Amino acid sequence: MDIKVLVATHKPYRMPEDEMYLPLHVGREGKADLGFAGDNTGDNISAKNANYCELTGLYWAWKNLSADAVGLAHYRRHFVGAGRGSDRFDRVLTKPEAEALLAQADVLVPNPRRYYIETTYDQYVHAHHREGLDCVHDILRARYPAYLPAWDAVMRRTWGHRFNMFIMKRPQFDAYCQWLFDILFEVEATIDISEYSPSEARVFGYLSERMLDVWLETNQVRAKEVKVQFMEKQNWLKKGGNFLLRKLRGGRREEA
Repeated sequence: MDIKVLVATHKPYRMPEDEMYLPLHVGREGKADLGFAGDNTGDNISAKNANYCELTGLYWAWKNLSADAVGLAHYRRHFVGAGRGSDRFDRVLTKPEAEALLAQADVLVPNPRRYYIETTYDQYVHAHHREGLDCVHDILRARYPAYLPAWDAVMRRTWGHRFNMFIMKRPQFDAYCQWLFDILFEVEATIDISEYSPSEARVFGYLSERMLDVWLETNQVRAKEVKVQFMEKQNWLKKGGNFLLRKLRGGRREEA
């Protein structure tokens, strides 16, 4: 199986050596060359990276990359394989491992992220502007009503598959991208983000994280969960503190 997993990056960084991985400079348009492939060739939305994050790489792969399965990872976040070396890169999922897993499922997704004390909807609106999420719901109601039951179920849950990470067989990948970008482009044309902070302006990347499960469940796609590892140490105390602060404040902390 020809599998290509994009490793989205915006700066020089160590990359997995396995042939399956394709380092991709996302938001390459107008930027200095990092020595990686760029998402600004062919049919692309590279110039929208400030708002779409790693999704500019996903769009580029959909329109320009030929492979039997396509995935998306991040330079600081990877799926975990069976390796047990002391180097974190020794534990990154390999192509033979991905092939074996895709023999059992059509899509590989990260283990779920759990919020415990908040639903997906509440967590989003406490951390971000709610307009985008509500706009996705309105578009589903108008264009894709069959997705509303899954949307409602996902919004009520306290967990979900996050990070915009997956590996999908090509038919599912094409179908997902068609649905995803059709909706996100309509959201972009509808909401006004001109007053958003630089962080909140990444709205379309945030939205897509909550949309994947909706698509998987509505289409009854066979998915298998795979552990994800961070390539750098995480300050979980700070992350947990910010999460609780947003919960107590009833909303996100605005940037200065």
